[in-house]
Amino acid sequence: MKRLDYPPIWLLGFMGLAWALNWVLTKAGLGFEAPYALKLLGGVLIAVGLMLMALAVFAMLRHRTTVVPHRVPAAIVMDGVYRLTRNPIYLGDAFTLVGFSLLFANSAGMLLVPVFMAVIQRRFIVEEESWLRTKFPAEFQTWAEQTRRWL
Repeated sequence: MKRLDYPPIWLLGFMGLAWALNWVLTKAGLGFEAPYALKLLGGVLIAVGLMLMALAVFAMLRHRTTVVPHRVPAAIVMDGVYRLTRNPIYLGDAFTLVGFSLLFANSAGMLLVPVFMAVIQRRFIVEEESWLRTKFPAEFQTWAEQTRRWL
């Protein structure tokens, strides 16, 4: 399972599920066309999500540590966007899912966001924080006390 167990796969899966729910609701006569403002907000949230992801990846590369889940990090990154959230890539994924759902005026898709976040926390964050806590105990403890996991 670990071969396909990566956050982008989960994000695409949840986006596909949100799209499918929107399709079912539309076919059942319960869907509606998203107003322009909602689509604009969705696009902005997708852009914010992608920006968070990019900034986080650049910070990790600058610190010469892995961005690949299920690999032990070589360094702990606590600067840049990591001062705002301990998981900017996963938060960016969540923003992207919210934005995608808003583009389709899909309230069912919005309900998937906390489920997505719970899956990501269980599949990735718990393991990553355990490695950081073991490898960098003092730094991680200070960072965890000062920085929220999500937002």
